[in-house]
Amino acid sequence: MYLSNVDILREIKRGAISIQPFDQKFLNQASYDLALSDEFYIPRKVKGDIDVRSSTDPHKFLKVVRAKSVILRPREFCLAKTAEKISISNDIIGILGGRSRFARLGMTVHVTSAVVQPGSSNHQILEIANLSPFTLKLYAGERVSQVYFERLETPTDRPYMKFGKIAVKQ
Repeated sequence: MYLSNVDILREIKRGAISIQPFDQKFLNQASYDLALSDEFYIPRKVKGDIDVRSSTDPHKFLKVVRAKSVILRPREFCLAKTAEKISISNDIIGILGGRSRFARLGMTVHVTSAVVQPGSSNHQILEIANLSPFTLKLYAGERVSQVYFERLETPTDRPYMKFGKIAVKQ
């Protein structure tokens, strides 16, 4: 069952959820709005095809750009780090979602990996794609995403900070 704003605040007080920085004005009825940091990952120009079986490290195809804003033309894609660091206990899972005002412009904020694993403590990386026919400008500080929380019936015995491989250091 998803946690309401009342539940989220209770779990923050209990220490089961931490959102840093936290501002109660970004707490919704059952989610918390997340902002973009100034760290974007822009695809490099690559010659030829990328073999997804042997090229499992996406960072070699991306360049890190620190900027107040970036431009996404139609059909372009980037990754962006959230300004907030989310830490959750082993009995809570987070789900990333987009915000409707941006979706209505043709922007997706998490192409596929929407899960904040139980036992995580990191900044989230958003997979942003411009599906619209026009150019979009993204700004650091803009609240383009939100996170929902749900309690697990049984706490995981494999917390992400101990067993995770990719996003442990974000």
